[in-house]
Amino acid sequence: MQTGGATLPDAAKFNIVDHLAPMAWRPYLRLARIDRPIGWWLLLLPCWWSVALASIATQRAPDLVLLVLFMIGAIAMRGAGSTYNDIVDRDLDAQVERTRFRPLPSGAVSAKQAAIFVGFQALIGLAVLLQFNRFAIILGFCSLIPVFIYPFMKRITSWPQAVLGLAFAWGGLEGWAAVTGGLTAPAFLCYAAAIVWTIGYDTIYAVQDLEDDSIVGIRSTARLFGGNTARAVGLLYVATIAFLVPALWMVGAGVAGWMGLIGFAAHLVWQVRKIDTRDVQGALRLFRSNRNAGLILFAGLALDAALRAI
Repeated sequence: MQTGGATLPDAAKFNIVDHLAPMAWRPYLRLARIDRPIGWWLLLLPCWWSVALASIATQRAPDLVLLVLFMIGAIAMRGAGSTYNDIVDRDLDAQVERTRFRPLPSGAVSAKQAAIFVGFQALIGLAVLLQFNRFAIILGFCSLIPVFIYPFMKRITSWPQAVLGLAFAWGGLEGWAAVTGGLTAPAFLCYAAAIVWTIGYDTIYAVQDLEDDSIVGIRSTARLFGGNTARAVGLLYVATIAFLVPALWMVGAGVAGWMGLIGFAAHLVWQVRKIDTRDVQGALRLFRSNRNAGLILFAGLALDAALRAI
């Protein structure tokens, strides 16, 4: 059984949960993935990309308040989605080495307690969403559809990462809508880019569980691609750039924006060259490195927008 003090194997080193949080809070903070912040970063980054692209298109600096609201919302909704996912997957998680000590399969938290916690986090997300315009609010509610169905996909398809992409990439639409009150082609291209990026990096993440997933019967793109994983992720990353290029062109991106895209592309190339399906810890490091990749792109786009507003 897990105690409040147990550290999960994929938790970030020196995270606040394991070192600063009260013992009674730790199982709930782990459900919310506060000890694994990479998740909310990857949910947040398409939001920030989209805000920056819309800011370039409208000739204004990125709204700092809007960026902070998206960060709060990403942390809350990543936590709510992860807790919901753990409720659905608690029996499967108990059979996988990396996940069997999570709060639900270990018994540190009951399913009822976790469900209440989902509601609490969702209320925070709702409070953030209500700060946006009406169109963005409606669009935000639509994002719940892929969130609800995602946990069941690994049981019926080898492409659960694609459904995860539909959910995690939603910020590619939401950011643009929050700035402009509508959606146009660059927003859809940003969304498409974020979807295939998500499939790529989550395939790398799934490399950690290849052995256990094959025993338990959990499906994933990592299992589907097998020895061709590096090549497949490479193609997904090429598609990511292929969607972003016309998005930047349509908004009239300048040098800073294109440099951000080049830096992002270079990081993706580096990841593909480092993929080794036999190296579990290496896969986790590569997966986490996507935060830096996404920030490189955002920095270029945000700088481009800020320079236009001067």
